[in-house]
Amino acid sequence: MTEKNTVTTEKPDIFETVESGVRSYSRQWPAVFTTAKNSVITDENGNDYLDFFGGAGALNYGHNNDMIKSALVDYITSDGITHGLDMSTVAKREFLESFKKNILDPRGLDYKVQFPGPTGTNTVEAALKLARKVTGREAIINFTNAFHGMTLGALSVTGNSMKRAGAGIPLVHTTPMPYDNYFGGVTEDFQWFERVLDDSGSGFNRPAAVIVETIQGEGGINVARPEWLRALAELCSRREILLIVDDVQMGCGRTGQFFSFEEAGITPDIVTLSKSIGGYGMPLALTLFKPELDVWAPGEHNGTFRGFNPSFVTAKAAIDHYWSDDKFEKETLAKGEHIQDRFIKLCAKFDGISTRGRGMVQALVFDDAELAGKVSQLCYDERLLVETAGPKDEVVKLLPPLTTTIDELDRGLDIIESAVAKVLS
Repeated sequence: MTEKNTVTTEKPDIFETVESGVRSYSRQWPAVFTTAKNSVITDENGNDYLDFFGGAGALNYGHNNDMIKSALVDYITSDGITHGLDMSTVAKREFLESFKKNILDPRGLDYKVQFPGPTGTNTVEAALKLARKVTGREAIINFTNAFHGMTLGALSVTGNSMKRAGAGIPLVHTTPMPYDNYFGGVTEDFQWFERVLDDSGSGFNRPAAVIVETIQGEGGINVARPEWLRALAELCSRREILLIVDDVQMGCGRTGQFFSFEEAGITPDIVTLSKSIGGYGMPLALTLFKPELDVWAPGEHNGTFRGFNPSFVTAKAAIDHYWSDDKFEKETLAKGEHIQDRFIKLCAKFDGISTRGRGMVQALVFDDAELAGKVSQLCYDERLLVETAGPKDEVVKLLPPLTTTIDELDRGLDIIESAVAKVLS
């Protein structure tokens, strides 16, 4: 009797065979992750990775934050409403009360709150649509290297040529202007903007709104000066152009203060929030706007998941705990200074590298763009997750959870410094 040979065939990679080729993060970080806690994410083989990516800014309070998780579990086990469209629910009421009490009122902000849908691109679409409805004008001013989302309206005000090309149709009714320091300080950035507004021969349609990030995240951590933002706000006010600040990634404390525009002392007409407003990595987006702009007819802009009640619960828990006083803000600013100090010292050791950022969004900028990718890969090899950004991916970008401890920050920064030394030595 002949024995049968046992052939062991490796299981095909379901991600490779079934999931679309559009996936991206899984290509640079091929581990299969299974659990996460605070600033650590663990793969299926039990390897721990320090997370300086933070869900692209959606996890400001860390993975599976115990306090927020407790509120969510209690809500789910009590059969709280999950799906409610824009119906009135207790969860929505309590979120709005907390947001008004802890965020809007202390900052003297009188904004209406719209729930446009669960993601950042949804709130940008709502903001652009509202601006056009209010003003009766079509044109929107955006800025070089901006990123605002991947749906058609948001994509039309995004600068990245590869992402824009994916639209498959012309992206119209928008005009890019130079962002702060685009010309390296040689030319005043507003010179062109104001000139074409005044020139009847410029062919420039009077815009409905200007949309701006105070810090361009995907664009490479380009930080606008407070005086530049104030000048932009004043220009918009003089010309009766609405000012939209996109705070999807830089809001919710990323720069220290809850809103990234607070440092400049401006009050935008419209603000877009998403990512960490959900508190737990839960989908939620808000469009905030001055009361006089609330010209929507009922149901004129809507979405099936605009009222995801579990996100109201986690958002309220995060706001109540972290934003009832200024302690968390001060801690975030101190951690940001710590990262910045270490990066300044690192950059002093090597040519071809510089740093920029504010609060807990910090970056290393490489003159040779390829080196940023090499640093990111070396960090992954040492089980640290950091991504690259910028038009050439020339920037190593840090978005660690704001709850990351100093010891964890130092451990991650040690890995980054070692990687930089390897590629620049």
